[in-house]
Amino acid sequence: METGDHASASESPCQSCGACCAYSENWPRFTTEDDAELDLIPARFVNARQSGMRCDGDRCSALSGQVGVETSCTIYAVRPEVCRTCMPGDAECVMARRKWGLPPLD
Repeated sequence: METGDHASASESPCQSCGACCAYSENWPRFTTEDDAELDLIPARFVNARQSGMRCDGDRCSALSGQVGVETSCTIYAVRPEVCRTCMPGDAECVMARRKWGLPPLD
């Protein structure tokens, strides 16, 4: 299932970052999604507790590409609410970029 109708790297700093998607295995958790929304996320990306996204180490399993170079979300259109609320340059973004040794966004 291709669900990646996202902006190009030139339109979003997120496409050349991805740090927030590789910050912590506990971060991409489900919070306000209802069952219908969660059912849209392919099961292979959901953790065993069904409480959030499955991660490989700290990296979300739906993240494609190299952090800090070029990334994309393979389930962008159906990503969880926590992913939708993280914005370029917000506190979470700054914290994640710092972990990866990336400079803050201007």
